[in-house]
Amino acid sequence: MITSNDNAHHSQSSIERQTETERETEMSRESDADAKRWLERVSSSSSPDGGDPDLKGIAQAAWQGSNFSPLFLYGLRVSFVSHGRALCSIRVPPHLTDIEGNWQPGPIALLIDMVSAAAIMSCEDTIKVSVDLNISFFSPAKIGEEMEIEALVLQNKGKLTGAVIEVRKKTDRNLVAVGRQWMTSSSARPFESKL
Repeated sequence: MITSNDNAHHSQSSIERQTETERETEMSRESDADAKRWLERVSSSSSPDGGDPDLKGIAQAAWQGSNFSPLFLYGLRVSFVSHGRALCSIRVPPHLTDIEGNWQPGPIALLIDMVSAAAIMSCEDTIKVSVDLNISFFSPAKIGEEMEIEALVLQNKGKLTGAVIEVRKKTDRNLVAVGRQWMTSSSARPFESKL
């Protein structure tokens, strides 16, 4: 038989569970927002008027020892970062292509690494570093083609987190590349955004 004391205890524990769930949801939203802001920040190198990037200025900053040159991520548009998933798009810029107009594999690899890191950050609440990155290339992408990059966290094994990343042409959905990546935390400290 359930007594009024049991009902009060059940009601209180129900409220505590609801409050805990609300806190977890809020923390998840903050992680998602932090991950999205981070990816947008590292990819923002457009000129103030929205025109072409200041390639000379970017190259100069890289030469002078800045920690990261966003040259390879110029024009990246972040559509979605949440719960272990990141979705971005980019138009293949001329400065990242070979003499035949094909998007070079180096910039594709960097893009795969960065979008994967944002997806992992959205569910792990920490910046991780790559320990294994494997990329298969399927078809070339040409100057001006619109690409879609999607990263999805598949597995978490302690400090290791695995993700798969697909780079597709937006027009016909043909695969350009698929990346499989493992990342690990470099410290036990949680990510603290400086934004």
